[in-house]
Amino acid sequence: MKSNEIASGILKAIAAVCGFLLLLFLLYQLQSIVAYLVISGVVALIGRPIVIFLKKHFRLPNIMAVILTMLLLTTLFGGVIALIVPLLTEQGKNLYLFDFGVIQAEFDKLYVMVSEYFGTTKKVVEDLVQNAALDENAVKGLGKDLVPSFFKSILQVLDNIGIGLFSVLFISFFFLKDSKIIQRSILTTVPDNHRMKTMRSISKIKNLLSRYFVGLLFQLFILFSLYAITLILVGLENAVLIAFMCALFNVIPYLGPMIGAVIMIMFTITSNPGVDFSTLILPKVGYVILGVTIGQLIDNFFSQPIIFSNSVKSHPLEIFLVILCAGLLFGIVGMMLAVPGYTVLKVILKQFVSKNKIVTALTKGL
Repeated sequence: MKSNEIASGILKAIAAVCGFLLLLFLLYQLQSIVAYLVISGVVALIGRPIVIFLKKHFRLPNIMAVILTMLLLTTLFGGVIALIVPLLTEQGKNLYLFDFGVIQAEFDKLYVMVSEYFGTTKKVVEDLVQNAALDENAVKGLGKDLVPSFFKSILQVLDNIGIGLFSVLFISFFFLKDSKIIQRSILTTVPDNHRMKTMRSISKIKNLLSRYFVGLLFQLFILFSLYAITLILVGLENAVLIAFMCALFNVIPYLGPMIGAVIMIMFTITSNPGVDFSTLILPKVGYVILGVTIGQLIDNFFSQPIIFSNSVKSHPLEIFLVILCAGLLFGIVGMMLAVPGYTVLKVILKQFVSKNKIVTALTKGL
């Protein structure tokens, strides 16, 4: 082999690596736009059966079916927001009026009782309580400091959601309206010898992602049912609505259940102002924690393994590592989109790099 051919091969390899790194850098910088595109694709997958139903049974033109579908999805989303916002406003008022010093005092008493039960001297208990207790001024100001920061965070989130919602709706509309045009556009960029593989990949991706999102809805329904039963048993107002809101947080893998649990505990505490904490509120909090624990055990050992093994054909440990990496790189949005994105990547690799041993091992049974 001549030296110029070797040099040419090295330059091509360097150019390919640089191009790949540049692509990763652009994806990282434009992660919000990528997220909008992916979420719009999810909305299009959910809305596509509705469009097909309207076209088949009501003989509607494609554009009319798409408009009605988007109106239906937007109405459902708006209805959920309209139910949740008043609930958050009411609980925000309760949180502002709640005396957090009562909680600290009750926990101090509980700590003293447990310490004395195990034979610790009173002096040691008092020293430990004094060292472990929160600063009195900090405790008194906790409610006042917490509420403004909480609502400030909520406003920032709502601002980002507003921009993202408009973008997702706009993109989803054209995904639904021009789905075949988009597919044909993708095929025009693919060499002729890879057209069949690309078509098979698109078909497989649609099938797997549809099954995944159906399984995800089933998972959320199970958690919603368990949360609702728990909150109804503890006598919480708007129990069904709170359970629905907290179940939705489970679309964020691993982090979402913790957020939902904290919200349910906070609602349980602040929904009963003026009552005795140790005899009334604390047992209810314990029941909520028990209900959440049971729900997560069922989810981790029943729902998730079924979804991951039957829909996206991936092992739960494999999914955990993928979600962890996506979370470190792209934050919460990355965690939410990790499983669908990884599924798409696996399908593409299986079609185009099926002879690679690593790809064969990862895509076994796909």
